[in-house]
Order: sequence, then C-alpha cells, then structure tokens
Amino acid sequence: MNGTSDAARPGVAPPAGSRHHVTMVDTAALRAAYDAQMRMPPGAVPSGVTHEHDGPILRIVGGHEGRIRAPRDVGVTGAELDRLIARQRDYFQARGQSVEWKVRAHDRPADLPERLVAAGFVPSEPTAVLIGSAAEVAAGPVLPDGVVLRRVSEVEDLRRIGDQQTEVWGFDCSWVADDLIARMSADPGQITVLVAEAGTRLVCTAWAVYHPGTDFVALLGGTTTPDWRGRGLYHAMIAARAREAVARGFRLLHVDAGPASAPILRRCGFQEITTSTHYRWTPPG
Repeated sequence: MNGTSDAARPGVAPPAGSRHHVTMVDTAALRAAYDAQMRMPPGAVPSGVTHEHDGPILRIVGGHEGRIRAPRDVGVTGAELDRLIARQRDYFQARGQSVEWKVRAHDRPADLPERLVAAGFVPSEPTAVLIGSAAEVAAGPVLPDGVVLRRVSEVEDLRRIGDQQTEVWGFDCSWVADDLIARMSADPGQITVLVAEAGTRLVCTAWAVYHPGTDFVALLGGTTTPDWRGRGLYHAMIAARAREAVARGFRLLHVDAGPASAPILRRCGFQEITTSTHYRWTPPG
C-alpha cells in the first residue's frame, strides 16, 4: 500500500533470528528515505490548520504555535535566507504566536542555525532522530499486572491524555488534546491513540501517525507517569504501535527521541540517523 515492494525499499534488511537483531543496517539509506518522505506532513490536514508555502518552506498555521518545515536543503543562502527567516518570524508576530523551525544536523545551508539565532530564534536541546524496522519491533505488548492497554478516540479520553501529559511534564499540554481531536476529525484512519490504564488512572499515553504514500509511521507522545517508569510500559507502547504499523503495510518507524526514551528505542534496534533541534521564536512581552 505504500508504493514499492519490500525488496525495493531502502534501509533495514529482513530480520534474522531475534526480533531485536538488526542486520545490515544502511544508515545512509535510512537517512535518504527520511529526507525524501518525512520532511513535509502528508495526508489530511487537521481541522483548523492550514498549510502555506513560502518559497521552499511550508508554514503550518492554526495550531497552538506556528511550525516551519523545510527540505534538507532550503535552497537559498545569505541575505535571501535571512529574508525568508524574517518573513516567518514577522508573520507569526502579527498573529501574536510563537513559531518553531525544525532543523536536522545534516540540513543545508550549514549556517541556517546561526541565522535563525540571529533572527531571535532560540534552540531547544537536540533530540535523536531514530528509525526502526516495524517488523522487528512488532510484538504483543507485555504489561504489568493490573494495567490495561486501550485504543481511544473519544474526546473525553483525548482530554484525559492532555491532562496526563500536563501532570508529567509540569506545563500546560492541553494543546495536545486539541491536536489529537483535530487529527481524529480530519482522518481517524491516519492516527492510532493508545492509553495504558491502571484502574482509572492513565499511566502511559502514546500515539502513532501514519504517513500515506510513504514507508513511515511516526511514533509520538510516549509519556509514562514517573511512579510507573521502569516497568516496561513505554516498550509495550512501541511494540503495540509497531504491530499496527505492520498490519497496515508500513515498514519503518520514526521517533524524535529525548534522553529518557532513546536508550529504550536503541535496545529495540532503532538506529540514529541524525539529530533534530527546534528553533523557537516567541513574541516579546
């Protein structure tokens, strides 16, 4: 369903032995597939969101903040690049919104990060861009006693996910619920949202976004409440989402992973292909 046969697709060779054993990984091929397929959001646009092109970049408007997505090589340099950056900043300043521009370590031109900083954008800590083979990771999730894994789509459950993420991260994540609701409204077939519950409490939440016409599923949101960490919940969420990806005919899994989740993903056979940094501009005042 995703364009080419498995034999023709780049990246991870067929699994041999243990499902966590990755053979003949071609990191360059994985990076090339990622650059070709994962730079621009495909599929249905969430309700209330618009996509606007400004030269080489895509401006995503209507979410809790603006987002800029670009090809690996923006294709402009020097003063022209400075003007492109300034237009995005000024556009969202007029809206009274923050905006983030996602840059990978191998992006071009090489001075894009310093030009973003000169325009007032502030970098986040880099995250690891990891790619895994869905077939190697897919498995029945193993859960602690008393925990139930459930697929959700109702607004009430999606609001509870926003509340759980707010509790864990210590800042307002209500926008997460709004984003999930909008995605569900646009096309419920392009997203799977999972919760792990201990009684009535959400102890882990995660979702997967399917990229039609590509090999990729993006694994997003994986968040475990602190007192339930170290019990395999995040790993169970990876396995469950990978199994669904395989069932839908997708081959590769993508995660922008922070320092807590990256080691777990690497143990599952995910390979780091680059790093990703969000450069954020926030209106003054």
